[in-house]
Amino acid sequence: MQSKLKSLVIEKSAHKAGFVNIIGNPNVGKSTLMNAFVGEKLSIITNKSQTTRHRILGIVNGDDFQMVLSDTPGIIKPAYELQNSMMNFVKSAFQDADVLIYMVELGEKALKDEDFFKKLQHSEIPILLLLNKIDKGNESLLIEQQTHWQTQLPNAEIFAISALENFGVAEVFNRILELLPESPAFYPKDQLTDKPERFFVNEKIREKILMHYKKEIPYSVEVETESFQETENIIHIRSVIMVERESQKAIILGHKGNAIKRVGTEARKDLEKFFDKKIHLETYVKVNKNWRSNPNQLKRFGYDTN
Repeated sequence: MQSKLKSLVIEKSAHKAGFVNIIGNPNVGKSTLMNAFVGEKLSIITNKSQTTRHRILGIVNGDDFQMVLSDTPGIIKPAYELQNSMMNFVKSAFQDADVLIYMVELGEKALKDEDFFKKLQHSEIPILLLLNKIDKGNESLLIEQQTHWQTQLPNAEIFAISALENFGVAEVFNRILELLPESPAFYPKDQLTDKPERFFVNEKIREKILMHYKKEIPYSVEVETESFQETENIIHIRSVIMVERESQKAIILGHKGNAIKRVGTEARKDLEKFFDKKIHLETYVKVNKNWRSNPNQLKRFGYDTN
């Protein structure tokens, strides 16, 4: 009598990959969430609205998955050409998403743009609605908010989280993995983002300007890195801070250049941590009149003007 040998076949799980795009009103915690997922501070974070101007990709890789996260500007009603460009980045997030994350904070009732909200309501893309900053509320408010959003977006799954405290973030991450489609990786597995080094230099400097200057000044500023030269032991960087008027230039410089010196020192320290290398940073201030309303200038700085 012949014995039958049974071979054990271990099936390898299929590789998953997809785009997970994060949208929401300004200052709801989109950048904090993406940085928590990626494990690196790719998006700058301040307490001012419109901190994020571009669409920034953060790539999380595993043996059998690649999650391409997309941080987008906070949704606003545009008042000038730069803000129109920022909202174009948000529109693009609807076009290529495999999973949409809609972030709100406790107390919010709707998006600041009704057309975007209607797109969410009629979207066939899986939507995860994240009630963020729950550490700042109480249980009754949380229940009221969950009921409100279940009514407003019945097609969404709701998660209560605190991105800053890392509460509930792992559960959201695991649910995203479940929703990702089977696909090969879109980027090399050792790639962290789609942005070049100079972009992060610009953003670190702009973050310090957002932190230390008031009123319209931070919103009138763009940073351009003209030189990025890396050697074995040090990176030499030369960056230009663009403003729209001479009066703004004087404010950025400060008395005897003390204000711009503080910005440069703080940015350099952050960049040394980011690049894990000694940094020599030179910063200059130039006037670039009305750059926020000039399509050619916006295109030069990497904004979507279509």
